[in-house]
Amino acid sequence: MIPLSKIMDAKARLEGIVQNTKLAFAPKLSQICGAKVYVKQENLQNTGSFKLRGAFNKISSLSEEERACGVIASSAGNHAQGVAYSAKHYGIKGVIVMPEATPLLKVMGVKELGAEAILKGNNYDEAYAYALEYAKTHNLQFIHPFADEEVIAGQGTVALEMIEAQSHLTSIVVPIGGGGLISGIAAAYKQMLPSVRIIGVVAEGAPGMYHSYHKKEIQSTDSVRTIADGIAVRDVNSKNFEYVLESVDEVVMVDDEEIANAVLYLLENQKLVVEGAGASVVAAVLHHKFALQKEESLGLVLSGGNIDVTMLGNIIERGLVRSHRKMQISVTLIDKPGSLQRLSDLLSNLGANIVKIDFDRTSTSLAFGDANIVIMLETKGKEHQGAIRSQLQKQGYIFVEI
Repeated sequence: MIPLSKIMDAKARLEGIVQNTKLAFAPKLSQICGAKVYVKQENLQNTGSFKLRGAFNKISSLSEEERACGVIASSAGNHAQGVAYSAKHYGIKGVIVMPEATPLLKVMGVKELGAEAILKGNNYDEAYAYALEYAKTHNLQFIHPFADEEVIAGQGTVALEMIEAQSHLTSIVVPIGGGGLISGIAAAYKQMLPSVRIIGVVAEGAPGMYHSYHKKEIQSTDSVRTIADGIAVRDVNSKNFEYVLESVDEVVMVDDEEIANAVLYLLENQKLVVEGAGASVVAAVLHHKFALQKEESLGLVLSGGNIDVTMLGNIIERGLVRSHRKMQISVTLIDKPGSLQRLSDLLSNLGANIVKIDFDRTSTSLAFGDANIVIMLETKGKEHQGAIRSQLQKQGYIFVEI
């Protein structure tokens, strides 16, 4: 594993660059799982992610001659921000190669930090291959997002801060994408507090490391698809796989619905905006993916907070529907004055708030003289929705939930 001395050196280099983010007690989450739970808020780190630690440590470990050439990375997210920030700090050229479909907000974020953004390829792997070739032809130092000892050592400084803040933690739960973060954290813990259990969390849509860990040999994956883009890594790096096998005690998997639930849970109960990758560890706890020991104290690493606003909006809307706080119904009415008013009055008397109405009288599926009304309602839970259905049926309305 990465020597503790390297992680200590990284901590010294990062002094004044990264925040010692808060390790906060989570009372509601603790009550749910019956253990003391603390969350390491790397979502509030500079650039919004732990990735700054590894990127800055790697760039600062280069010789002056190497740094002067400039640096390049392939990333569509947090690593890009970390490399761009670090390049700006040193006043050197920074180039980020991003897939062509990268959201404009992320492209602009890199440019605002002074780096050049090149859009190339249909996915990360194509962008990565182009970046390697570009690095050779332009004499730039390539900064790998996870398969590099200095990068891993930088990520390991998260563990040093956690140990300093709460040395009594018995288990640490960490997201796994390429494996750099968990390799660094596990290395620090196993050399300082070897009895602490290290648990990795993989997204079901990017299962390479999960299957590789359980088969004890690298398993190939054809594609990845998950809302947790920060851990959406297809290929398992052989060196990081060795680190994970050596120092990680358990690897579990969560699906996108569970991750979305966790994003919404953190927003409502911890007042924290956390991206899918960071929320995966909370999803593992909420959905009981691993056994809890007696008097357990958990440390959950919320790895980043750079979630796309559109994705966050979708998660919130779907979460409100799942938790019976919103419902959408399609009602067929006789198309004459007062029909919609009577329906609206009924819903109002039931305490349902209408937030959206679509009116259709031209659909070929409708009988002449009928109209179809699609209504989105704000409701107060499962029982309230049941009362609404009951009254609609009692009043003779023909409706379906959609």
